[in-house]
Amino acid sequence: MKIAIIKYNSGNVQSVLYALERLGVDAELTDDVEKIRSADKVIFPGQGEASTAMAYLKARKLDQLITELKQPFLGVCLGLQLLCEHSEENDTECLGIFPVKVKRFIPENSQEFKVPHVGWNELENLAQNPLLTNLPANPFVYYVHSFYAEMSEYTIATTHYIHDFTAILHRDNYWAIQAHPEKSSVVGEKLLENFLSI
Repeated sequence: MKIAIIKYNSGNVQSVLYALERLGVDAELTDDVEKIRSADKVIFPGQGEASTAMAYLKARKLDQLITELKQPFLGVCLGLQLLCEHSEENDTECLGIFPVKVKRFIPENSQEFKVPHVGWNELENLAQNPLLTNLPANPFVYYVHSFYAEMSEYTIATTHYIHDFTAILHRDNYWAIQAHPEKSSVVGEKLLENFLSI
């Protein structure tokens, strides 16, 4: 199985590679259009800022490629946000796979809620979906983010922080997770394992 991890100017790629390695899978980090197009599965990771990430994708025509792919595709963290249509982060037009807006958390009570949202929170309202099969009871995952995707018909799991927000999205061959599965212990490992089985 050929796994391509899309290379762009985002942090945290190495931990995704290590997580896949622990599952016995070798993945290639690449921004080569043909290598990505020919992969069996594609992972779009990320930590960073939306507008500079989109500029990098557009400069290499990866923005167009991503929207044309037919194989199972997984966006992670910033990868989820860039798959949406628009982000409030520097007023950025994104890829539009999911017709969903990405908004900034507004802390209602600064003593209780900090932005960015950092820490372990539970996945809730899980839909029947191949990505979510056989997860442990009360699945907690690890988050680091200041922006979130709004709830939509494509939401297949939610998390509550300040308010409910989209934890996981699915549309056609595209899945996306706001948390970091590579840092989410057994739950994250199972999510990655499920994706590799799709």
